Amino acid sequence: MSIKGGVLKFTVPDFARRSHGRRVHSFHSYKFGMEAPLYNQEGSKIGTVSVPDNIFGIRWNANLVHDVIEMMRSSRRIPIAHVKGRGEVRGGGKKPWRQKGTGRARHGSIRSPLWPGGGVTHGPTKERNFSKKINKNVKKKALAAVLSRKLKEGEVIFLDALDFSAPKTKIAASTFRAFGESAGFEKFASRGGRTLVLLAEPKKDTIRAIRNLPYVEVEESRNINVEQALTPKFLVITKDALSKISA
Repeated sequence: MSIKGGVLKFTVPDFARRSHGRRVHSFHSYKFGMEAPLYNQEGSKIGTVSVPDNIFGIRWNANLVHDVIEMMRSSRRIPIAHVKGRGEVRGGGKKPWRQKGTGRARHGSIRSPLWPGGGVTHGPTKERNFSKKINKNVKKKALAAVLSRKLKEGEVIFLDALDFSAPKTKIAASTFRAFGESAGFEKFASRGGRTLVLLAEPKKDTIRAIRNLPYVEVEESRNINVEQALTPKFLVITKDALSKISA
């Protein structure tokens, strides 16, 4: 499940059927009823962490996720195509000839849509609004569906903590490389294994160490959205950032 070339690609497994109107989960409270492996920074499994089942344990809904992705992309769309109407085209301020007595058709401006070089009628304009609206709870449910799917596929990694000895890109790269090899995550934080790191709070040194890595991005967990969760192969969530995911 990923976004490649601007196209959302995923396959719907057998368990991901529609619920036919049945209520699946409520999002009004956290219910920590699931366990997931917890790793340290070196890639060793040090235990388990309880995760809320109303975020990481709900049914996959492809239609819902697709609707939210389309809403986000449409809302970012900036209209470029624009044609000039008769009021925007240069010239045409003077009546080409008098109203009567010439035998010709009456005209008031040479920039009428009837004239060559005149304004365009019913063409695309930059005033067009492509934005769409989706309810807040629908977006939360779509995010929970994505996180649940990625957890089932083993693409969500929970870390005890993420700290580097110095804010250096070289140190961050070696740390991620060693973690992927030790924990057994193929192509982790490299080409084909794009990774998003979710932190509870923006740590200046951590962001500075990660920002130049081509296949790793960092974000606050409270700001994650559906598109950010779908784009990378792996999601790395620190233990203290888990409770701040809003879904």
